[in-house]
Amino acid sequence: MSAANLQLDDNNKMRHFLSIEGLSREHLIRILDTAESFLNLSDRSVKKVPALRGKAVANLFFENSTRTRTTFELAAKRLSADVLNLNIDTSATTKGESLLDTLRNLEAMHVDMFVIRHSESGTAHFFARHAQPGVSIINAGDGQHAHPTQAMLDMFTIRQHKGDFTPLKVAIIGDILHSRVARSQILALNTLGVSEVRVVGPKTLLPIDTRESLGVHVFHDIEEGITDADVIIMLRLQKERMTGALLPSEHEFFQRYGLTESRLKLASPDAIVMHPGPINRGVEMETVVADGKQSVILQQVSYGIAIRMAILSMTMQPRGETS
Repeated sequence: MSAANLQLDDNNKMRHFLSIEGLSREHLIRILDTAESFLNLSDRSVKKVPALRGKAVANLFFENSTRTRTTFELAAKRLSADVLNLNIDTSATTKGESLLDTLRNLEAMHVDMFVIRHSESGTAHFFARHAQPGVSIINAGDGQHAHPTQAMLDMFTIRQHKGDFTPLKVAIIGDILHSRVARSQILALNTLGVSEVRVVGPKTLLPIDTRESLGVHVFHDIEEGITDADVIIMLRLQKERMTGALLPSEHEFFQRYGLTESRLKLASPDAIVMHPGPINRGVEMETVVADGKQSVILQQVSYGIAIRMAILSMTMQPRGETS
């Protein structure tokens, strides 16, 4: 079953949120618009709406990620859901229980939605294929495959600061090869119709068929790649996923591909600087850039709650509903 068929029900509404792949521009705009409606909730004295009252959401994080798990937890609680954070380190999966056993046992406890992060690509899709009718699966990052909610909060950040997507030139810089975020960002940007998507990095950190498979312009020189760019997205070096000597050193990477104050001047004067976090300061960018007036990195974190509220609320299904 394709990603699109797995994610969407017969009415073309999202049953799961597994990947940007297979979703239309209208789906992505609907997510952004729904997030917009939740944006000012943080300013209220009571930071809750009853959208998921009586529903149970389980966060299954087989990889550490304080930022993503916390924003999902806050998003679910602000939607009035009951939230279960499963401690994977002490769970039955470390004692030989299979992923399917874990799913079935939690479904038996009447969990309505699973937010899943796993080091193996395709894990969220596996859960979605085996989930009972009425149970929704959200992909919070799987291997090197996809991180669709991060991509959508990045799209939301861009729209908040730039408005229309169509005239924008977006440069994504760094470790494209190991980045699930980059793949999801590129799919979202192309679906939303930006003018140009550029990827910038050394050949060892770019997929071999990047241009053909992802529909981007490839640059190996950062100064050429960010010239006149409207949005610059720096990526974290995924050192934990690298095998072999793909980089001579972090120092050399910074010398060749780090975002410095002088290089930023080559971009459009009102360009924004983004990073999915956590930042390796002095490796991916200078501190003066990370904390500078063109940086919107902290805004990205704030927008994560609204985007995840949108996705949770849009995918929650009535118990017993089939796709």
